[in-house]
Amino acid sequence: MTAPWWRDAVVYQVYPRSFADANGDGMGDLKGITSRLDHLEKLGVDAIWLSPFFTSPQNDGGYDVADYCDVDPRFGTLADFDEMLARAKERNIRVIIDLVPNHSSSAHPLFQKALAAAPGSPEREMYMFREGKGENGELPPNNWQSIFHGDAWTRVKEADGSDGQWYLHLFDTSQPDWNWENPKVREMFRGILRFWLDRGVAGMRIDVAHGMVKEEGLPDTEVNTKGLVALDSDKLPPYFDQDGVHEIYRDWRKIINEYPGDRVLVAECCAPRHRMPLYIRPDELHQAFNFSFLLARWDKTLLHDAIEKPMALSREVEGSNTWVLSNHDVIRHATRYGYAPDYKFGEGLSRDEPAPDRELGLRRARAVSLTMLSLPGSAYLYQGEELGLEEVADIPDELREDPAHKRGGVPGRDGCRVPMAWQHDAPAYGFSETGKSWLPQPASYGERAADKQVDVPGSTFEMYRAAIRLRRELKLGEQELTWIESGDEALAFRLGETAVVLNLSEQPLDLATLGLGGMRELLVSYPDEHAAGMLPANCAAWLTPAG
Repeated sequence: MTAPWWRDAVVYQVYPRSFADANGDGMGDLKGITSRLDHLEKLGVDAIWLSPFFTSPQNDGGYDVADYCDVDPRFGTLADFDEMLARAKERNIRVIIDLVPNHSSSAHPLFQKALAAAPGSPEREMYMFREGKGENGELPPNNWQSIFHGDAWTRVKEADGSDGQWYLHLFDTSQPDWNWENPKVREMFRGILRFWLDRGVAGMRIDVAHGMVKEEGLPDTEVNTKGLVALDSDKLPPYFDQDGVHEIYRDWRKIINEYPGDRVLVAECCAPRHRMPLYIRPDELHQAFNFSFLLARWDKTLLHDAIEKPMALSREVEGSNTWVLSNHDVIRHATRYGYAPDYKFGEGLSRDEPAPDRELGLRRARAVSLTMLSLPGSAYLYQGEELGLEEVADIPDELREDPAHKRGGVPGRDGCRVPMAWQHDAPAYGFSETGKSWLPQPASYGERAADKQVDVPGSTFEMYRAAIRLRRELKLGEQELTWIESGDEALAFRLGETAVVLNLSEQPLDLATLGLGGMRELLVSYPDEHAAGMLPANCAAWLTPAG
């Protein structure tokens, strides 16, 4: 029996606002994505995952959805989506979309109806409205804090102008949480799933998959004022990782199983490591992102554990592993690896911070990326990483759109969302023919534009392209990983006959010391000249038996 395609797929995340702009207004769109599908076909990916393109005020980059079953006019129309989907299928590229079930936009018609209705009404029961504490209800219902800083509750004005109830928003005030205890909410989302599955999407990535269900009684929480909890924490707040979410996913799994083509549900999940397998049990979701690998610094022990521990846990439920290094929420890894392993990052990168070592950052990023692309399971790429694009710190505050910046004053996530660079000498580096760009692109993006890398030996793009091709030919995503004893300065393992070595030191590594002398190089992460049998510093290699 053939394994489902997603178990070892390479999936490319497209952030629609920043991928390609076809109409020249400075914001990416669906026609722009269609126009650049050849790039993705040449790269060799199996699928693309689209961040939200639904109707939205764009207060949180589209993760504030006002209509789950239509396209925001900024991005085009449903016909444009259908055209993009059809052109992708012609290239054997599947399309996964982003589903945002924890909250909607405050502009959603159902929330507007809730605001206009009375406390206790059916309209308000669609969301999390509660009476406040204090003598006159002037205090929030509990002490929960927003992920985007500040209180997680906002008080509304009732129809008569009086101060009224409070509504919950674990994120921005413009993102009220749905009430998943209400059967009507559950039925509505069943319809949303079917709407897109009927159109032919290959599945959904589920935003905040650990959310939706809140602990009964909404008790106070002991988490910090940012509302953030470490992934390896043994305790999450009463609004995350509640057992009730699994009932929802068992219901969704039944729906998706009705459709042909091995459709997939992928969780963006923040839960204690030992609870992550619960989300990918055989009757629930198919995959959950392994963020411990993304968070691992340039360190042998951390990288080893970020690979071995998730694999061990997924084996318990016969689950599929996922690997990711960058996405629309984190500092790009070509920049992260340009800092010392113990550097303390905040929420985004500030222009006041010391600059990274660009050359070292790219070199190490390529090495870890090559390592990632060999691992069993699925690899998720973020647009631009195949070009080595960097985090942009020098964005004027008035242009930043991330709610975390507006609410908390932190740099936020805009630095990883700067539009793509396609042509080194074109307006907006080919993102938009008019030169408009919703965020400014640095000159370094011109240096690393796609047209300076595609078909250029030794480029970052060609390394990714070769790795994806060899990964498929060697079926690395299906292999069992076995570790090779490699000391403190290297990470090494086998996948069938292929050996993978990551040199974490500042000195060349003699492969013979790992018992790999005489093996032939298939692929090396950086095009240094080096002696046979030696792996340069801060590099990775795939090796195969000679002969």
